Amino acid sequence: MLKRKAYKELLEWKSKYADRTALLVNGARRVGKSYLCKLFGENEYKSYLMIDFANIPAEIKDLFENESYNLDLFFIKLSAFYGVTLYERDSLLIFDEIQMLPRARQLIKYLVADGRYDYIETGSLLSIKRNVENIVIPSEEMQFNLYPLDFEEFLWAMGDEVTANLLRSMYQARSPLGDSLHRKVMNDFRQYLLVGGMPQAVDEYVKTKDFAKVDLVKKNILNLYRNDIAKFAGENQNKVLAIFDQIPGQLSKKEKKYNIATIDKKARYRDYENSFLWLADAMISNICYNSTDPSVALSLTSDYNTRKCYMADTGLLIRQILDSGNYTDNDIYKAVLFDRLNINEGMLMENIVAQSLVARGYRLFFYSRYDNKKSENRMEIDFLIIKNNKVIPIEVKSAGYRKHSSLDKFRLKFKNRVGEPVILYQKDLMIKEGVLHLPIYMAMLL
Repeated sequence: MLKRKAYKELLEWKSKYADRTALLVNGARRVGKSYLCKLFGENEYKSYLMIDFANIPAEIKDLFENESYNLDLFFIKLSAFYGVTLYERDSLLIFDEIQMLPRARQLIKYLVADGRYDYIETGSLLSIKRNVENIVIPSEEMQFNLYPLDFEEFLWAMGDEVTANLLRSMYQARSPLGDSLHRKVMNDFRQYLLVGGMPQAVDEYVKTKDFAKVDLVKKNILNLYRNDIAKFAGENQNKVLAIFDQIPGQLSKKEKKYNIATIDKKARYRDYENSFLWLADAMISNICYNSTDPSVALSLTSDYNTRKCYMADTGLLIRQILDSGNYTDNDIYKAVLFDRLNINEGMLMENIVAQSLVARGYRLFFYSRYDNKKSENRMEIDFLIIKNNKVIPIEVKSAGYRKHSSLDKFRLKFKNRVGEPVILYQKDLMIKEGVLHLPIYMAMLL
């Protein structure tokens, strides 16, 4: 059983809001939504009833579409069909893959008002037109995003419930771990980097410690995503697939901004905007926009024609890199584990930082400016976040980096707006020249 932080979110909803709202759990396919909600129903209620709208029987579909006007009969039929006794104020109804039957989502308004039971919905692609067309989206709905496992959850899965709390205390104290402990945590982090945070992949690794078997799990997930794109992306499916398949190549460049011309020399972002949004809405990718004049409202100065596109899970990104050959023909797993990577390791480290920041609730922004005349205006900052009403610039560096000129120029240019700058790298924590240097595994604490 994989322990998830999101379980606490569900508990808080149940104790504070379940009597007047449903909870909508949004997330990518195979991120563990159904499992989490089922476990919650088993542990926290006298009974639960789960309806999978991706594989709904005709009788139940008809019940939702044509017989929901009489809720007494509606619940009697649901209870009888699934063989589950429903207890007033102590039963949970889980509407799994709710996007497959929008009518059921609209019905939430009346089910919550009825007040007999609690309701959790799960889904993905919840804002695309076909999944909300002709329905009134209920206001009686709290939304919560579920992401791949973060590093702390990965450690929990590996049986380690101590290290993350220690890292948190060392981060707060701004204290280094020391060589031995840092080396141990980096070793664990490299395993996490390779496995990723998709629950099936983590579960397979915990059981077998076999990267080849983990790789097969990830390959199947990517195939599922490609099938979903073909099935649900409509007229944009070719553009979505083109963007999706180009992500590793785009991130392998020194400047990781997405160059749409690599898909088609005549391509324009306005022609592909809906395709980028589709991948983001499916929570398959994380889009990072250039904030041209950083302030506490980063989105207000964003250039939406300059963006980076990360995979939502770094383990899946590694599988994408390997799509040109089989695992046994490629030494990437061994190279990452032994810190001897012969491809652009920066793409993996940047991707895992993006993944960590999104899991922390941040929207992704970076800063990029090129000035042919003034070198002091040429700079590239990997990520920007807001903390305590200050802009925090974040650079992701290799272990052997020697300077941070872009960071220095950024601090000078925006000195009144900038908080404590951060470098994420593969060495131990230190503060040098006014810059907080954090080991890459502490990205989850920012």
